Amino acid sequence: MEKDYLLGIFKAALSKLGIDNIEDITFESPNNPEFGDIATNIAMQMARELKKNPRIIAQEIIDNLDYNKDVIERVDIAGAGFINIKFSPVFYDVLFEKIRQSGIDYGKQKIGNGIKVNVEYVSANPTGLLHLGHGRNAVVGDTVANLFEWMGYDVTREYYFNNAGNQMNNLGKSIYARYNQIDNPDFPLPENAYHGEYITNIANDLYKSSPTKYKDLEDDSPLHAELIKAGEVWCFEKIKNTLKKLKITQDVFYNEDSLYTEGKVDEVLKTLKEKGLSYEKDGAVWLKLSEMGLDQDRVIVKSTGEATYRLPDIAYHIEKFKRGFDIIVDVFGADHIATIPDVMQTVEHLGYDKEKISVLIHQFVTLTENGKQVKMSKRTGKSYTLDDLLDEVGEDVVRFFFIMRSISTHLEFDLAIAKEQSDKNPVFYLQYAHARACSIFSKANEQGVSLNNDYNYKLLTDEAEVNLIKQLIKFPELISISCDKREAHILTEYLKEVASAFHKFFHNCRILDSEQDIRDARLQLVEMTRIVMKNGLTILGINAPEKM
Repeated sequence: MEKDYLLGIFKAALSKLGIDNIEDITFESPNNPEFGDIATNIAMQMARELKKNPRIIAQEIIDNLDYNKDVIERVDIAGAGFINIKFSPVFYDVLFEKIRQSGIDYGKQKIGNGIKVNVEYVSANPTGLLHLGHGRNAVVGDTVANLFEWMGYDVTREYYFNNAGNQMNNLGKSIYARYNQIDNPDFPLPENAYHGEYITNIANDLYKSSPTKYKDLEDDSPLHAELIKAGEVWCFEKIKNTLKKLKITQDVFYNEDSLYTEGKVDEVLKTLKEKGLSYEKDGAVWLKLSEMGLDQDRVIVKSTGEATYRLPDIAYHIEKFKRGFDIIVDVFGADHIATIPDVMQTVEHLGYDKEKISVLIHQFVTLTENGKQVKMSKRTGKSYTLDDLLDEVGEDVVRFFFIMRSISTHLEFDLAIAKEQSDKNPVFYLQYAHARACSIFSKANEQGVSLNNDYNYKLLTDEAEVNLIKQLIKFPELISISCDKREAHILTEYLKEVASAFHKFFHNCRILDSEQDIRDARLQLVEMTRIVMKNGLTILGINAPEKM
């Protein structure tokens, strides 16, 4: 809001100086608030073109600024040529009244205008339980999808999985072995068996209903397919239940195997060959990536006839384009990083705009407690699963901790802090700000006091009030920045700043026992804080309790 106002008066000043070709002027908050509320380095940017000292240019711009002194308190020069602006409290009061009129929908925007976005996340094959890495992937993807929805985009949440191939065969063989071990403990496990306790649980369930059906099977027995299907159904039910605990539901479950059965992989192979982008060597099919700007060619079909990961991934992304998505977001763990450039370059050379694809790579998660790495769950005595973590600290803490750092950084999930019920726990700190705002209104109701929309917003001039308003007016912009950068931690950091400003306001400014006019104005400020905290936590997928 402030930037829109400043952009107009700065462009007018530059026009007076005969400079009309400036497309954009950037404004940023100074690191030191004593310098002002906002600053621009436009004079420094123009120094080379105008062949002048930037401080001289800055002074010329200031001399030609036509602004309302009731709005702007001062404009001055700092450093090598920064122009610093200090707004008056009245200006922030006016801005506050504008955002207050937005009500409970404050922060929602229509920039997306129905543009179709596909966000693919989790995408774990149904061969086991979700681990902590899957958890970070799930929360990052779901929060990015929330951000897009708040910006007005038409969002599809997608889960891509493969229920065919060697991994599923190994799942079936593992269940078969555990099933037979119930009566024969010496029955051997296959070489690539899954060793999780869940395999034994699946086998036990099958044994209870059919104690002899899956004994002594031939390798090609149709009953092996039943074991695979039983494992897939069991695993998917557990996965979906875990995601439900995290308040995550998917719109589409896309089966990789359908790319083969519907001929879409064959179509890609045919097109690659026709365009001269593939060749055969040593019985395998290779991608000509060296002719697409990458270092070396890669195999997409092995000499055994089995496709590598790159081939179905290429076919899958083409399908997303064909399904009409304008923006495609993939959330991957760091272990996928090697194949991504190959897929992107091939998609582009097949005629699709790779710039419409955003690939989010999140780093790994390490569980720690009191400075030491934790690998085993005290509750189960087994390796930590996502379910174990959810049971131990709750979904709100899990969601927040997975997104409170940039996805490009390794995440240390500190169990000791996660279990804290104090302001040491950042989730508690944010939720308490919302609960405190709600408690003020509970007390107001007890006193027969309600919100008065005819309040005098110009009374909000205390430093703590103005600082809180400064934070609240940033909310829509921070949602937009978080969405554009696909980084939820930008929003988490912002909400911490709002909570901090609100707690200071609460301690510095009497509310219910102040004079009626001031009380009414301050209650409006409490209400807008409550709305920002509620909406911000909602975007993050975190509960906003009214009592704590």
